[in-house]
Amino acid sequence: MTQVLKVLSEIWKSGAGIVVLPDKSLKLENYQLVPNATLKAAEPIFNQIEDWFKSWEGADGINQTMQKMVHQACGWQHNPKLNEWICEDVDALMLFMEWQEELAKNGWNDIYEDYRQFENEASNVMKKKLYESAVLYANRNK
Repeated sequence: MTQVLKVLSEIWKSGAGIVVLPDKSLKLENYQLVPNATLKAAEPIFNQIEDWFKSWEGADGINQTMQKMVHQACGWQHNPKLNEWICEDVDALMLFMEWQEELAKNGWNDIYEDYRQFENEASNVMKKKLYESAVLYANRNK
């Protein structure tokens, strides 16, 4: 999975995006922005890329928020509202750092490796608190 997230990050950082269509197929938007080397790297692992997207199907708000936070922190996909929240709410930022530390204790030491396999009860409690904080912030700032 490490190579999948590396290739996806390069696609996202180029300014392109991947959209899951209603028929569950993937569409690469703004493909002209993606370097040829990245497109060539994606081709042989396309099934793994599809599997990664499928693994997120049905993710609840908590898990979607954590994915967005990780992608923002890694510089893969920018989310201005999330960035604004995490910059204003120091407690949430600290909790996010603690959550990452908990995952690191469980073996997550490569941002290109899917963090979900390193979650445990403690990290799940933290991510629930982060989600609740994000919802409170969003509702306050509507």
